This record gives sequence, structure tokens and C-alpha cells, in this order.
Amino acid sequence: MFSRSKMHGLSGLGRYLLLAALLLQSGWALAHAPGLSSIDVAVKSDQVVTKLTFALQDIEAFAPMDSDLDADVSAAEREAAKPDIAKMLAEQLRVNIDGVDVQAVGPGTVSYDEQNNAHVEFKFQNVPHKQLLLQSKLLAWLQDGHQQYVTVRDAAGKPLSEKMLSRADDQLQLALSAVDPSVAQNDSRFSAFADFLKLGIEHILTGYDHLLFLFALLAVTHSFWPAIKIVTFFTIAHSITLACAGLNIIELPSSVVEPVIAATIIYVAVENIIRGDHPKGRQWLTFGFGLIHGFGFASVLREMDITSGDTGILLPLLSFNLGIETGQIAVASVVLPIIWWLNNKPAFAEKFLKGCSAMVALMGAYWLLERTVL
Repeated sequence: MFSRSKMHGLSGLGRYLLLAALLLQSGWALAHAPGLSSIDVAVKSDQVVTKLTFALQDIEAFAPMDSDLDADVSAAEREAAKPDIAKMLAEQLRVNIDGVDVQAVGPGTVSYDEQNNAHVEFKFQNVPHKQLLLQSKLLAWLQDGHQQYVTVRDAAGKPLSEKMLSRADDQLQLALSAVDPSVAQNDSRFSAFADFLKLGIEHILTGYDHLLFLFALLAVTHSFWPAIKIVTFFTIAHSITLACAGLNIIELPSSVVEPVIAATIIYVAVENIIRGDHPKGRQWLTFGFGLIHGFGFASVLREMDITSGDTGILLPLLSFNLGIETGQIAVASVVLPIIWWLNNKPAFAEKFLKGCSAMVALMGAYWLLERTVL
């Protein structure tokens, strides 16, 4: 599996430590994709209200909060930063109503939540009769890959349009005088379904902690059915908690979920090293730990402030979870034949399992330290 000419003279453990160190310096040390945010637009009878939700870490570079430069943002500093955050976002949000750019009435209202998100609300007295255009110019400033989910609703809360914005496509246009509004709404829903399906695929493919966890679970398998059992139990478990978190039935802070996810990776990897092939009850272990990973998947919807309070929660929830499963199946279909081929070579199987598990355990330990001490 590894080139002996390049690693000549290193012990078996030394080789794995070297590879782990290289991984830690690469993008694999980042367990999640670039940032996500949302804009919720309510078209009421007498005004248009926009609510922007951002992770504080995505905008603090443009609206600094640590005024005393002590590397710690206090509650007072967060409160003092509200006017700057509102001003910055107001300048980067373009709202065009019936062909005319309009300005918000007064400064935006800023609030924070327990997930370290900032919510900024702007009100516009103009009401669109023919067309509404919204442009998020801030996407040009943010990290490449940042996505912003926009929903437009009428006064009754009924979705009129939904779209995922990006740096390359930062505008939403809505024609309110469409001949058949139901057709436009169905097109919007199909677009949103495709956007969240793609987001789910991207999340699992760039969620290296989840992928390594799944790899460590599957590394002990030799054939189709044991692997299917593990994948199925993982799917059922994380689907349950993803739905519970998305519907606000159960809520766990990311400060608890993320370290526990790292701990599950370490546990499975160490179990592979100690117990070797065919550990009993692997599917039940998978189910229990999969419940925790489901809360991790739900963090994506929370970053976008998509909760049960929004009438459109079911569509994003379904398509996002379907995207996760699609990406998971795609990865498993590529990795499993390699795992089975290696595991069915007696001279190499034990070295493969223990060596790869050692690397996975080291990555898990790094993430655990990063999410707690560091």
C-alpha cells in the first residue's frame, strides 16, 4: 500500500505517524466544508423584511469584535460590534423592488444565538408588485465555496421562491406577476431540492471525520452483507437524529457534538487494533455512534438557520439527507472492494487493518484536541 523506497528505514508505526502528520497539514485536518448562511425574505402587505443569518466566524474579519486584542471576545465586545455588523451587511445587501434599488428603514437589528450565529433583520417600506431582486454582494468577500440559502415567502408564510446563492451566482429574481404562480413555485421547489441534494453530497464528501468513522467501521468487513448491515444501521441512526435536530425535537450544542464525534472515531479505530477482525455487535455500535453523527450533519441546516419554524423544513431535510446517503453509497462502492481485496490476503490483512486504524485514531485524537483544548 505504501512505497517502500520513499519510506525506507522507517518502522511500521513510524510510517503511519508520518502519513498522519502529512494529513494533518493538508485539507483533511478540516473536517467540514466552507461556510453556509441564509437569507429569509418575507413579503408582507406593507413592507419587505429580510433576515440574514451568518456564523460569526464568517463575518468577524469584516466586522472585528475583539477590540482589546486579547484573543477573547467578551459579551460586551459582541454587543458593541452590533452596529458595525448591521452597517456592513446593509452595504452588501442589494434589494431591488420593481426596478428600483431601495434602502432599509433605519439600521438593522442584530441578535446572537447559542450556536454563535448572528441574525440581522432589515425592513423595507416598499412592497413589490411586479418584481423582486435580491443580491448578496458579501459572497464576493467570503471564502470561496460559501453558499447562501435564500427563501422568499408571502405574508401567510407560503414559499414563493427558494435558491442557493454562491459567489458565481449571487442574485435571486422573482417575478410576482407570473402567469401561473404554482408553476414558478414548483420550479423553485425542484431547484431547492436539487440544491440541498448537492449540499448533502458535498457535506459527506468533505466531512472527513464522518468518512473516516465510516471507513474504520467497514475496515473489518470481508464481504457484502456485513458491510451492508453497517451502512444500513449508520444510515438509520443518523437519519433519526438529523430529523430530530432539524425539527427542533432534540437540540445539542456543537461544542458537545463535535468532540464526541471525534471520540467515536478514536473508539472504533482502537477497537479495530485491539479486537481485530469481526468484532461482535459492530452494527449496534454503529447505530449508537451514528446517532451522534446525525447531530453533526444537522449543524449544516442550523448554520443556515433552517428550523421547524420555517414552513419549508421538510424539503431541505429530505433532500439533504438523501444527498448524504448518495455520497455515502458512492464512497462505499469505491472503498469496499479495496478493503475486501486487502482483507482477503492473509499475509497483509492484519497489517492493513491495524496500520490504517492507527492513522484513523491519530486523526481522531487531533480533532478531539482541536475541538476541546485547542
